Amino acid sequence: RGVAMNDNIVLHLESIVKTFPGVKALDGVQLDVYRGEVHALCGENGAGKSTLMKIIAGAQGYTSGHMYVNGQEVVFHSTKEAERQGIAMIYQEFNMVPDMSVAENMYLGRYPKKKIGPFAMVDHKTMNEEAEKWLKDVKMSFDPKAKLGTLSIGQMQSVEIAKAVSQSAQIVILDEPTSSLTDNEVEALFRIIRDLKSRGVAMIYISHKMAEIRQIADDITIMRDGTYVGSWEVKDISDDEIVRQMVGRELTNVYPPKEDYRTDEVVLEVQNLCSIHERSFQNCSFKLRKGEILGFGGLVGAQRTEIMEAIFGMRNIASGDVLVKGKKVTIHRPKDAIAEGIGMITEDRRGTGILGCLSIADNVSISSLNQYLEANVMLNHKKIEDLVQENVGKLSIKTPSSKTLIQSLSGGNQQKVIIARWLANNPDVLIMDEPTRGIDVGAKYEIYQIMIDLVKQGKYIIMISSELPEVIGMSDRIYIMHEGEIVDEVIRGTDGFNSEVIGARMMLGAGGAEHAEE
Repeated sequence: RGVAMNDNIVLHLESIVKTFPGVKALDGVQLDVYRGEVHALCGENGAGKSTLMKIIAGAQGYTSGHMYVNGQEVVFHSTKEAERQGIAMIYQEFNMVPDMSVAENMYLGRYPKKKIGPFAMVDHKTMNEEAEKWLKDVKMSFDPKAKLGTLSIGQMQSVEIAKAVSQSAQIVILDEPTSSLTDNEVEALFRIIRDLKSRGVAMIYISHKMAEIRQIADDITIMRDGTYVGSWEVKDISDDEIVRQMVGRELTNVYPPKEDYRTDEVVLEVQNLCSIHERSFQNCSFKLRKGEILGFGGLVGAQRTEIMEAIFGMRNIASGDVLVKGKKVTIHRPKDAIAEGIGMITEDRRGTGILGCLSIADNVSISSLNQYLEANVMLNHKKIEDLVQENVGKLSIKTPSSKTLIQSLSGGNQQKVIIARWLANNPDVLIMDEPTRGIDVGAKYEIYQIMIDLVKQGKYIIMISSELPEVIGMSDRIYIMHEGEIVDEVIRGTDGFNSEVIGARMMLGAGGAEHAEE
């Protein structure tokens, strides 16, 4: 492709170093992004991907190195300066205001104005017309006056992309853009990406999903531990090689080997549980047995998360019973569930998982502080620190200090902190909702191993996953949900325990088996 600074290179990074107190987050990173191409960026959580993208988008400065846009060296001091150079970043957690309209979100901070006498007022008519034009430009005809919060996650993402297009973005950074999307929404996103490519827009695409990278990306750069590993054309590198370069070692199996610890002893039983909302889960019954990982499969909207949140006291139920080790329990709030030995790792890491303004130590210990009260008055901080260090060590959480704010960690390390919180609390039953969402293949393996070890130690696990290979690979038994009902149960080692049958039942409900066999 010629010299590094040819005319097709819209973004060139050279020897980028970023140092935080006590840690070097980036060390000599380089990157070339070509006009009209999608450049995938891969690496384990903590590899430095997000830090690098924030530097490109002007959200963070860098310690040393050089950055060029269209051949001109730039140094950004704010995201506004990056936007003026045609760079837009669409974050995994959107920076949008749900109670404002679609148009207001698109023009936040740059509203068109009109003069009424001596006053300058927001020109809503012009803003709505312009927003509608740009939405149609990405082939998403939403009402610009509608509240953003009424849209789906995928539609909100389209609004972010329309906003970037309206700002004449030359470089669009997409951070894990499909982590919360349905299959149809993913296809819509890819259509928009292909359209932007045809216009010469360059895109940096952060993802852990190999199939997506194969489908949408032209080039790939791999990072490891804050350093640059290498860049390839996607067609020239295999999936196995991508994984090897990411983790720095061979990863021969996606799932760790597991022994069979299954017994007939029922530790959690749910009987005819019904939501107060008619369109949510209804008449759901299931059993969790000792020694198994119990999986819940289903499409987005199947109500798997909702039923688990009800068991954990986060949602109200109209009727039904929950039994723990044969004893009927009353759970109105999470505190009640925790008292009964039930813990839950929620799917929304940012919204209901981490406490972003607190440290790693605070996030790990917060659900088990009662154990470290002395004379019911003072906390034993040394014991708390020992607890934190033990659990941070177990999960190989990459951090300079337990006092580091959790919001400064990568998504995968944040997820590990949440798991460490529950390990510290020592629950009997651990509900894990999408435990590996947004986590790289190496960290996934570590979490799978933790799950297997917990079962070996006598803990009981329920896992929800939208990744069919994952729920099949890790579960001993799977309940399949469809439109709020449990439509089937499949057991490892039986004929129905395969992706064709399970996938058909997830999509079609109880009649899916017949379709799968045809």
